[in-house]
Amino acid sequence: MTTFKKWGVVDHVLNLENSIIREILKLSSQPGIISFAGGLPAPEMFPETDLREAANQAFEKYHHNCLQYSFSMGVPELRQELANYCSARIPEIRPENILVTSGSQQGLDLVARAFIDPGDYIICEQPTYVGALQSFNFFQARYATVEMDDDGMIVDQVEEALKRYNPKFIYVVPNFQNPSGITMSLQRRLELIDLANKYNLPIIDDNPYGELRYEGEDVTGLRALGGDTVISLSTFSKIVAPGFRIAWLIAPEDMMPVFERVKQCSDLHSNTFGQMVLLEYLRSGKLPGHLDLIRQTYGARRDLMVKAIDEYFPDEVTYVKPDGGLFLWATLPVGMSGKDLLAKAIEAKVAYVYGSPFFANGGGERTFRLNFSNASDEQIVEGIKRLGNIIKENM
Repeated sequence: MTTFKKWGVVDHVLNLENSIIREILKLSSQPGIISFAGGLPAPEMFPETDLREAANQAFEKYHHNCLQYSFSMGVPELRQELANYCSARIPEIRPENILVTSGSQQGLDLVARAFIDPGDYIICEQPTYVGALQSFNFFQARYATVEMDDDGMIVDQVEEALKRYNPKFIYVVPNFQNPSGITMSLQRRLELIDLANKYNLPIIDDNPYGELRYEGEDVTGLRALGGDTVISLSTFSKIVAPGFRIAWLIAPEDMMPVFERVKQCSDLHSNTFGQMVLLEYLRSGKLPGHLDLIRQTYGARRDLMVKAIDEYFPDEVTYVKPDGGLFLWATLPVGMSGKDLLAKAIEAKVAYVYGSPFFANGGGERTFRLNFSNASDEQIVEGIKRLGNIIKENM
């Protein structure tokens, strides 16, 4: 008898699936493989010099307090700085609305812990972020999925799902969605907020990519439009460095005692040293210039990947060109499978993430996701060329 059976690990944990992205990253770490699989920021874009200076300043200012236990809600000075940072886009934001989390993934976990009982329904986009599905699956959620078009979630379908399933919340990734790259239009956002208010349930706005727009005009954020109807998640992982595991949750002030207690059950508090380093980095005023550099670099890589796809992929493959974010979303010709094709792509030393795990209730067999932020120009062109040849050979 295996150890986990002998010791009685609960069935719903045994039934959890490993992150498909993490599993593919293991494969794509082999020497010589060009990987478009993860949502990794480019390591050469990390502001190492500025962060080293911020770390030194943190030690000089706060001494041993950098290394001590801290507040569950987050370092107060960082919460204030985050409120200042967000105030340009979210009116009336206060530190009391902010909880510092250990990455946005913990924000999803806290939401799940606070809201989901086994069997509860959640409304989400089809497809949606697989990491959110992992968090919600742990608590045995069920899903009422809503299709997307070029303007995002088709809100006309939401009210029927609200009536039929009585969901706990609506989960969306409105800006440069992972995986599809689609941005929800302003009109759809307003309609979604109206429905959430009508049926008295929250919208969970997962927004790790909102700062990464490469073309077009910004769309007003859900929290700015919907106020306390919206719980918003943001992170430093995509705009500074993911290794800090520092992100933040914005919610109604009267919800914060709930999230504070839930977080205390999870990890007591987020990384004190990382919070203080990022506090000093924000105070340095260098983040806006760093964001400009990221947008320029990632935007150029997106454009290069689009150009390579147009040159090397067969015409039967369709794709979404995103206005920002980190991903291109593609659909193979009828009869082909992104999952089946992956093994052949790995043999050709190129990796991607096939699309079906992003579909909460099944589907998406023909789809796949490509990351363009973490590859050099040469790798983008060569990798897309290899992948195009694999697709053509298997059509």
